[in-house]
Amino acid sequence: MKHMNSEVKEERTSNKKRIDLFLVPIVLIAAFLNLFKIWTDEYANAYYTAAVKSMLQSFHNFFYASFDPGGYVTIDKPPLVFWIQTISAKIFGFHGWSVILPQALAGIGSVLLLYVLVKRTFGVWAGRFAALAMALTPIVPAVSRTNNIDSMLVFTLLVATWMLFRAVRTAKFGWVLAAFAMIGVAFNMKMLQAYMVLPAFYVFYVVATKITWRKKIAFLTTATALMLAVSVSWAVVVDSTSADKRPYMGSSQTNSVLELAFGYNGINRLTGNTSVTGSSHKQPAQTQQQTASSETKQNSNSSADSSQSSNQRKSSSSQKMQASGGGNQNGMFNTGNPGPFRLFQKGLSDQISWLLPFVIFSIVGLFAGVKFKGPYTTKQKESLFWLAWLLPVAVFFSIAGFFHQYYLIMLAPPIAAFAGAGAVALWSMYKQRNGWKSWLLPGGILTTAALQVYIMSPYVSSIGVASIAGVGALGVILALVLAVRKQRKNLLTNYLGAAAMVVLLAMPAYWAMTPIIYGGNSMLPAAGPDSSSGMGGPPSTATNSKQSGFNGMQPPGSSSGNSSSNNQMQMPGGSSNNGQMQPPSGSSNSGQMQMPGGLSNNSQMPNSSSSKSSSLKRKSGGMNAEVNQKLLNYLTKNNTGEKYLFATTDSTSAAPYIIKTGKPVMAMGGFSGSDPILTVSKLKAMIKKGEVKYFYLSGMGKGGQSDVITWIKENSKEIPSSKWQSTSSSAQQGPSGNGTLYKITLK
Repeated sequence: MKHMNSEVKEERTSNKKRIDLFLVPIVLIAAFLNLFKIWTDEYANAYYTAAVKSMLQSFHNFFYASFDPGGYVTIDKPPLVFWIQTISAKIFGFHGWSVILPQALAGIGSVLLLYVLVKRTFGVWAGRFAALAMALTPIVPAVSRTNNIDSMLVFTLLVATWMLFRAVRTAKFGWVLAAFAMIGVAFNMKMLQAYMVLPAFYVFYVVATKITWRKKIAFLTTATALMLAVSVSWAVVVDSTSADKRPYMGSSQTNSVLELAFGYNGINRLTGNTSVTGSSHKQPAQTQQQTASSETKQNSNSSADSSQSSNQRKSSSSQKMQASGGGNQNGMFNTGNPGPFRLFQKGLSDQISWLLPFVIFSIVGLFAGVKFKGPYTTKQKESLFWLAWLLPVAVFFSIAGFFHQYYLIMLAPPIAAFAGAGAVALWSMYKQRNGWKSWLLPGGILTTAALQVYIMSPYVSSIGVASIAGVGALGVILALVLAVRKQRKNLLTNYLGAAAMVVLLAMPAYWAMTPIIYGGNSMLPAAGPDSSSGMGGPPSTATNSKQSGFNGMQPPGSSSGNSSSNNQMQMPGGSSNNGQMQPPSGSSNSGQMQMPGGLSNNSQMPNSSSSKSSSLKRKSGGMNAEVNQKLLNYLTKNNTGEKYLFATTDSTSAAPYIIKTGKPVMAMGGFSGSDPILTVSKLKAMIKKGEVKYFYLSGMGKGGQSDVITWIKENSKEIPSSKWQSTSSSAQQGPSGNGTLYKITLK
């Protein structure tokens, strides 16, 4: 205990010292990467931005995280991050940047927290390098520059880590409770994803805490119970509330938060069983990655000119969607094919894996000579913590059936921590000529440079051969020179070691800047020369970095559409596909992907095309962020007191109108159109009450509500398109412009 108290006093003394001047430029780099030009993203992720607009209007909407101002359906995530975003919008005004700001600050905060966590045990230079590695991990700023949840989630888990480390140092039970309670808080951000760090917390506390086994078990049991209580607190309140007094729980099939947490936002991510039609089924192994979860359309970002269809047809032969490949040769959304080397495949490696070989060498060095029974040094204990964070998360992403590239931010803290701690440890072993361990530093540099060349090789047309060859050559030369100079201790050797670290961080730094250089994507954030496409893949999938996502998708009412026959995502009629993305049966367009719904939306996979400069105000948002003003004028003029401006199948059509007007727009089937919220009888009652009379049906999101849509078509009056349809020929965003506006009035 005396030793523990001395450590606390030492910590307090160190906190009174002057700020680390080397940390200042690192924080400035993180601030630049996370904050610069976020004001150009006018709508951000339109699905979540619409929810913030709705939450600003009433406490009822705020508490339940209602997607629409009418309180019809919630978004598909817990509310905590969106509460923070709403508060930010309340303070700074409702803007795209004001809902992004909390995540950007969280990204900067994560860099600072990692510095603090690593510095105390492994030294100040380890802390500096870890912080820099965290700041320059490409997926970190790519996610932090959006209003997606993951940046805030990682920051919260790092706060929990700081509390856990303090609990071990001080041997105070209160800090253990606080650490696990913070994980419960993180659960209310992104549900089960927060629990991915639990193995690290349990292993570290058991190994590092010097108390009896009885106390360890008692403390961990109590802390776990508190974590679970905090985790489900909001869910229990919501699920206990009568369904008619709250919005429907979006993306659930039983109107339950707990079902959402452990199903759609939980186990289904691992299994890939994320049907969008509401049916629960196990997909064949060969098509698991083709599954179109309700996130599919959210992440279908677009802003390309339809006049480029000829260019798209020219390269279609290299882009055809193979059913057995889960959407393309790199898996659904470029998440690769499951296997032990998945994190080294295209689409994932350039987001997170730049330093993985160096990390592996660092782990070997940090654990060299460790005996299973101990005793363990503080460095070894904390290394075990980061390893217990890294391995389970890496295994999950190696085998998971469905996730997006930006989820990989969960791997950033342990990779950065090992990069910082390992750099100092391997350098020490090298300088001391510590046998075989002295070869770990040049070996780590050499293999890491080789991997970086491999990662960059698909982007030759974007970044040039010189950049790739330069990194490879410098890495090899510096590694070989360090190997040769192992017996020499002089200033030149120190400079060579520092230069090697700079070389290894050069391309991750460039990749981290690509969302600023080329434009980002708030729906599917990913770094790389094609970052604005949201696909994070090599140029063979999306060559032009200024293009945003899926081409040719039009806002409701826009008459311009893209009729290119290749690489289209089509909406087949019926629901027999149970939500799977499959090649159209009997179709000659083998490059097409299908989604449940009904009609073709003629939306194409990202391709080589030109678009407006990313320096302009970005209204992408991944959905139809540009509203059809003629449609809006018509609906506003003809509204006779109805609660809802109009109803549509899903959130894609509804979100921009909510953002634009702040008026209720009903997404009948929730986010993807698959939620079993509405029945014919319920809809009849709403129409008779005068709550809704206009329906815009685009063919998207039909799965799970075909009876309702059929009834609408059979009992409504079709409004002539000349009264509301835009004649603009410019390619805008959103679902197909081939939709129809209906009017129903029941006596």
